[in-house]
Formats: sequence, structure tokens, C-alpha cells
Amino acid sequence: MVNKNMRYDLIFFIIIFLDLISLYGKSLVIEAKRTTIASKQMVRIGVILDLDSPIGKMARSYMSMALSDFYARNATYRTKLTLSVKNSSKDAVAAASAALELMNKEEVQAIIGPQNSNQAKFVINLGEKAQIPIISFSATSPSLSQTQSRFFIRTGLDDSSQVKAITSIVKAYRWREVVLIYEDTEYGNGLIPYITDAFQQIDTRVPYRSVMSPSSSPNQILEELAKLREMETRVFLVHMTASLGSKVFVHAKKAGMMSKGYAWITTAGLSTLLHPEMEEAKVTGSMEGVLGVRPCVPTSKDLEDFKLRWKRRKLPNIGKTMQSTSEINLFGLWAYDTIWALAKAVELVGPEVNYSSDVLNHKTNSKNTDEMFGITVSKAGPRLLQALLRASFQGLSGKFQLINGHLQPAAYEIINVVRKNETVISHLGNSNCWAPNKEASKPIWPGNTSTPPEGWVIPAGKKLKIGVPVASDDFKEFVNIDWSRHDNDPQRYSGFSIDVFREVLKRMPFAVLYEFSPYMNTSTKEAAGTYDELLYQIKLKQFDAVVGDTTIIGNRTSYVDFTLPYSETGVQMVVKVKDNERKNIWIFLKPLSWDLWLTSGAAFIFTGIVVWILEHHINTEFGDGSRKQQLATTLWFSFSTLVFAHKEKVVSNWTRFVLIIWIFVVLILTQSYTASLASLLTVDKLQPAVVDVNALRQTGAYVGYHKNSFVRDLLISQLKFEEKNLKAYSTPEEFHQALSNGSKNGGVDAIFDESPYIKVFHAKYCSRYIVVGPTYRTDGFGFAFPLGSPLVAYISRAILNVTQNYTIMEPMQDKYFPYETKCQDPSSTFSLDNLSLNVYSFGGLFIITGVISISSCLIYMVHFLYNHWPALSSLHPEAPVLSTIAKHFDRKDSSVLAIEQTNQATHVNSVSVTEARGDDASPYDRNNLLSHAVSSDQGISDNVAIDEEDDEIPLHSMDSGRFIYGCA
Repeated sequence: MVNKNMRYDLIFFIIIFLDLISLYGKSLVIEAKRTTIASKQMVRIGVILDLDSPIGKMARSYMSMALSDFYARNATYRTKLTLSVKNSSKDAVAAASAALELMNKEEVQAIIGPQNSNQAKFVINLGEKAQIPIISFSATSPSLSQTQSRFFIRTGLDDSSQVKAITSIVKAYRWREVVLIYEDTEYGNGLIPYITDAFQQIDTRVPYRSVMSPSSSPNQILEELAKLREMETRVFLVHMTASLGSKVFVHAKKAGMMSKGYAWITTAGLSTLLHPEMEEAKVTGSMEGVLGVRPCVPTSKDLEDFKLRWKRRKLPNIGKTMQSTSEINLFGLWAYDTIWALAKAVELVGPEVNYSSDVLNHKTNSKNTDEMFGITVSKAGPRLLQALLRASFQGLSGKFQLINGHLQPAAYEIINVVRKNETVISHLGNSNCWAPNKEASKPIWPGNTSTPPEGWVIPAGKKLKIGVPVASDDFKEFVNIDWSRHDNDPQRYSGFSIDVFREVLKRMPFAVLYEFSPYMNTSTKEAAGTYDELLYQIKLKQFDAVVGDTTIIGNRTSYVDFTLPYSETGVQMVVKVKDNERKNIWIFLKPLSWDLWLTSGAAFIFTGIVVWILEHHINTEFGDGSRKQQLATTLWFSFSTLVFAHKEKVVSNWTRFVLIIWIFVVLILTQSYTASLASLLTVDKLQPAVVDVNALRQTGAYVGYHKNSFVRDLLISQLKFEEKNLKAYSTPEEFHQALSNGSKNGGVDAIFDESPYIKVFHAKYCSRYIVVGPTYRTDGFGFAFPLGSPLVAYISRAILNVTQNYTIMEPMQDKYFPYETKCQDPSSTFSLDNLSLNVYSFGGLFIITGVISISSCLIYMVHFLYNHWPALSSLHPEAPVLSTIAKHFDRKDSSVLAIEQTNQATHVNSVSVTEARGDDASPYDRNNLLSHAVSSDQGISDNVAIDEEDDEIPLHSMDSGRFIYGCA
């Protein structure tokens, strides 16, 4: 029994001993921790937040968790952050005051905050003076950057990084107009220049900017929304903080602007803060169908672990609405990562800087104190700044890396508020460009519809006020106004342009209410101005559109948008037709141009000379008589070939060859001349009195144009006519009268107008006038609307459907232009080229005959010199060679001469003998004739002898070449 009690006592003693050892060990561990904490260097960091706002309270909690998590994971670090939090109370002055207090009294080494951009703008300047980093995770305005202060660091994304994501949505749905709704703060105004430039690049207009004060009352918000409701644009981009944005959407719901046909887009600041689960039910209910953009947060194990701990954490100081959500807020994640980055930077700088001694030096060194505010200049600040800029790690919000003092750009995602919940419909990726496709979820739009809004609408019950040009006696085929006899008001509008417009509206996908309004002087019922002034009324908002014969030209597109043309146009010149050419006594000269007449005459003369060269030495028909006689014979022979009436015989084969080619050329010329002359005499050819613009300018002639038309400016600026030579006319009858009179009789020599008007005028006066010269292109007649009007695209598509429908256009053409088909189409304008045949058409023939003629002459001369060179060299050796050749070339061949003379004598003798044998001849006459014949024979012999003697050429030297020249 005793032993048993002793055993129990021993066990109890052992248990007590172990407990004592355990308690001693715990005390050692606690002492070691106290020693470690005491050995860490504490670095004071200032924090400026709006602790009265949900985001301020949440950010403070995120920072607190960040400090715990960081030093739990990095217990061996020799430095530790200690946060000194100040409340800015939504006031910039309070934020600046808090910053001064942190810098001077608490001597912080860096400041996190302030919370918004307006407060940060002041604090950044103070941080520059104190040379400590000002780190903001929520001041996202692009107007804040390191260019203002090198000590400013943004650990969140600035608003300009979301511009591509927003424009990709607008571009995907082809919205042409977007209304901007933003708050009048540094945050609200900072994004506007970037987003408007981006919209301009995708050809999207911003017709209106709605600027609201953060302190706007409900009535003020409703008044502004009422203005937006009266506009045609139905796409709104909201760039506001959550406090003001939530009010706008609640009142937009009440105003009926969250219904079908509207599109609302929120920027990243509102999309991130205005979480459906974080607001009251009435706020989220009013946001049904809203699209938003926000940065993507990549998933990670650390993030999922943080979500679990955040969900379990009790945060009584955040507020009821904040406690109910388990979702993570992006601004909170940026605040969390900011603490981690700053803790790493402080540890990195810690071994180099003794923060305690740094603070002490600040207190004792008066030279480092700003005189105005008493700001203490930090020595550790610049080094801490450089360490922060080099920081790089994987944070909860993604990759933490600063580029130029800003967090590196991230990909965005598009969210859609559906049934009070957020739905991510697309991740844009690094390009931040999006287009709706089958893979992405289709968004739900306001009104609980999946049909994308058109982006604009004509307000219910509104009629478009459409301006119509007025001309009392003008071309009524295009626009005609019938006036009431009772009150002189417009009663009926008609005309080609009006009917086309009505047909176009029938093919619109929606109803368009309109009313025509004539642009006129009410007292005179005449046009109130030019067409340019009429179109400018659209810019002045006097008209919603202009319908009529308005021409699409470049300078007008600066203040209106035109639809596609419904009729082709171009400026043309019409002139009077010349009197009938058949009455001209010189019409026989018209078939050939003057250059062809001169070339043909020269060719005739040249061919005659060639024939003379080849023939006169061996052919008495070309060699007899004086030089004048030879020239006359040669020209006669040449020109007689024109009618093939030449009687002279040719001896040389080369001459025959030349004449064959020449007669072929003459045949072509005569046949062409005959055909052209016949055409002039038998076919009506309308010849213009003026053929080009240059002739009008050089003569200073008067020219006319359509009154109130842009053609006047074209004549002055482009065609360089003097203004004093221009006259305005309104009707086809006035055109006719002016052209009939001409410049000399108070009229004009030409009328310039657009082709549709020219067709109407020419159809009435077919044979009296003709269109000449080029057509100065324009883009046609179109309907005009305000710049950026969405109606332009719909009207243009409807115009294509109408103008390409033959069954619609043909009846309209026949109705308003029935007499066009009776006349020649004036578009087949007179060519400025000469109607006469020119030398270019026969150039090949002239070249051929010229080459053959010259070649024949050269060959003949070579033969001549070859056969006569011995005689020429021995005849007159002292005389010049050329003169000797010319003298001998001019003489006839003696053998040919002898033969001809013998033939002549024989002919004379035969005639004499015949006459002597005549029955009527007396014996005395017969004896005289016979004796004359005998003497003639002797004379011939004497002549031959004399020639041979004069030439001193032995007769036997001529025998070998006696007949060569006659057969050459």
C-alpha cells in the first residue's frame, strides 16, 4: 500500500517538473521574441485616407493585413513599417495639413495616399519639398505623373490605360456618337482629353459633355438627365466616383433612361467600386444592362487564400454593406501590394541608412528645413524612391513592376450587370481590343434585351425640319413648290429630288417624321441666299437636313455630312452652234488640215523634181526648151498626176518605179479627200462657236452660270475667269436668250452649269447649242445632314436601294425629263481635236515615197558618174569637178539627140514628099519641098559633126554606152 502511494507521488512530481520546464521554455521564447522585436528598426510611414468612405476603411484593413502577412513571412527582416494613419475627410486642405503633420511632427519616410486625385495634387508638391515618396494607389487621373514631381509614384493604373478597352466596345457596335458624363473634379476631367482623342481616331463624335458637380442635388441631376433624354444620342460613357455615380443611375432609372435603346458604359473607377453587392438594392437594380471595363486580376494561390481570410475577417468599422461581400476590391489589392513593395524597399535601404540617426539629423540641422512650411528634408527619401522604382514581385493584383513611376499596364475585362450581379463577358487580353463573337457571352442591355442598341434615336414625336431650296422660275424639274392661293404658304412639294427622298424614307428600317421648310425671304418668296448659305443653316441648327438639288463638294463637308449621291453631276460648258458649214464657200478646204495641204504640195513639187532629174538628160519632153519651160513641164507633169491626166512619156525605169509609189499615194489622198468632203456636205455636223475655255479667257468674253450655285466660285478660283465677265441666270429661257445674243449684244458666249441642268436645257434647244470641253467632276446631288448624324448611313443605304431599282427610277425619269430622249445626249461632247484630216494620218505614205524617190536619184547619179567619169576627167581637167559634172549633166545624151533629130527629119521629109506628091501641088512647090528635104538631111549630118567636134569626143567612145542612158 505504501509502495503504491509512493508511486503516485513520483508520477505527480514528474508531471510538475515537466510543467515547470515547459513554462521556463515558453518564457525563454517570449523573451527571445521581445528581444527580436526590440532589435528591429522601425520605419514610420504616413497614410492619408478618407476614413469616412467605404473605400478608405477597406484600404486601411487591406494595409493592416498586408503588414501582418509580410512580416509573418519575413520574420528575419531588420526593418519594420509602422503606419501613421490620418483622415483627409474628403478635403484637399485637410489632406495637405495631414501631410505637413506627418512630415514635420512624425517625420515619416514616405506617405501612402491621399485617396483621390484632387488631394494628391497638393500633397505631391509637399513631397517634392520634403524629398519623400508620395505613393498613391487610388489617384488615377492621367494629369498626375512623374513629370510634375519625381517623388510621385502610382501603384495603381492611371485612367488613360482603359481608353483602348472603351473604344473597342464603341467600335465593335459601330456607334457614331457618345455622350460623356463625368464629374467636375481632377479625377473626372483628367480622362476627357484622352478619350475624346481616341474617339476621334475611330470617327466617333462627342456631341455633348455632361459635367456634374460632386455636390449636385437630385434636382440638378434630373435636369441634366432631361437634357440628355431630348438628344438623339443614346450611348453614354460615365466617368465618376461611386458616390456620385450611384446617384446618377438611380435618377436615370426614374427618368426612364435605363430602358430599351439606351447603352451605358462605366469606366474602371466606377466599375471597380460600384460592386452590386457593395451597394443598396435600389442602386444595383438601376444598373441593369450596364457595361463596364476594369483591369483583370490574375488568379493565384495567394489570392485565393487571401479571399478566404478576408471573408472570415470581422470588420465592424467598414460598414454593413461592406461586411456582406466576400469579393475582392482592386483598389484594396493595390493598397496591399503597396505595403509589400514599401516594406521590401525599406529593408533594401535599411543596411545603408540608419533611419533613427536620419531623423535626429533632421531635427538638429536647420539647413534642411523649408523656411515657409518648416518641412523637414529626408535623407533616406531619395534612396527609398530608387528602391521602390526597382521593386518587382508577384503581388495579389498581379505583376508589381513600376514603369516611369507607374504600375505597368494590365489587360482589361468587360463586365455586364445582370440581375444585380456582375458577369464577365470578355477578357480583352494585352491588346485591350474586343469584338463581339460567339465565344464571348452576349451582353444584356437596358430593358432586359440582348439586341444591341443602335446608339441613337429620333426623339418620340419629333419632326425633322428639312430645308428646301427655293427658286421661283428655276429648274422646276428638281424642286418645285406650289403655293396656296389663299395664304401664300407652301401647299405642295414636288420634283425629282423630292420624290427620290420620299422613296428613300419608305425603305428606312424605322419611321422618320419630317416637314419641309422653304429657305426663302418671306416677304418676296425668293431664295434667302445661296446653296452654301442654305446648307450652313444645318450647322446653325435652323434645319435638321436639306433636301434638294444640292451638290456634294469638298468645302461643304466641313459643316455638313452628305449621303451617297442620288444623281451624277459635273460642271459642263455649253456654247452656241456655228452656222451651217455648207454655206461656206471655202468648205472644199475643210477636209484637209493646213499642215496636210502644205505637205501634199511640197510632195508634189519634190516628186516633179525627182522625175526631172531622172528624165531630162535622156528624155526630150523634160529637157527641151529653156529652164522656165522645163520647170513648167515638170510641175505640170507632177500636179497632173493628181487627176491622172499626165501625157508626158517617161523613159527611165527608175522614174517608172518612183511614179508607181507616188500615184498610189495620190490615190489614197484623193479618195480620203473625197470621202471627207462628201461627209461635210451631206451630214449635219454641229460645230461649236467656241471650242475651249482658253479662247473665252483670251478674248475676255462674258460667260454665264446658274444663279446661287457654287459654279461661280469654280469659274473664279479654278478656271481663272475675271469676276466682271460673269453673269448669273436662273432659267433655261434666260440661258437661251443670253447665248443667242452673245457677248457683243449683252449676252454671253458660254454657259457653265451642272450636267443635270445642262441636260434639261439642251433637251429644249437641241440643235442650237452644244456641250464642249471637259467635264469638271463633282460627286453628284446628295441630301445633307448635321456632321456625324447617324441618319446619313441609313439614308445612304436606302438611296442605293432606290437608285438601283429600275422600276422606280425609270418612271421618275420619264415624269420629270420626258423630252431628253428627243435630242442628242449632251454628254457626247464635241471633241476639241480638229475634224480635218491631218498630216499624221498619212505620215507613213510620205515617208515611203520620199525614201524611194531619194534612193532612185542616188542610184541614178552613181550610174551617171560611173559611165561618164573618164570623159569628165579628160574634158576640162583645169575646171572644178562640180561645175564640170553640172555642165555635162545638163546636156542631153548626143546619141539620143541624133536619133530624135533623125526621127524629126524623117518625119519632115515624109511630110514634104507627101505634100509634093499631092495632086494639088504645083511642080514648083514639089521641087522646093524636095530640095528642102535634102538640105535638111545634110544639116542633120552637119550638126552631128559639129557636136562631135565641139565635144572633142571620139565617136567610137560613145558606142559602148550609147543606149545605156536611155535604158537606165
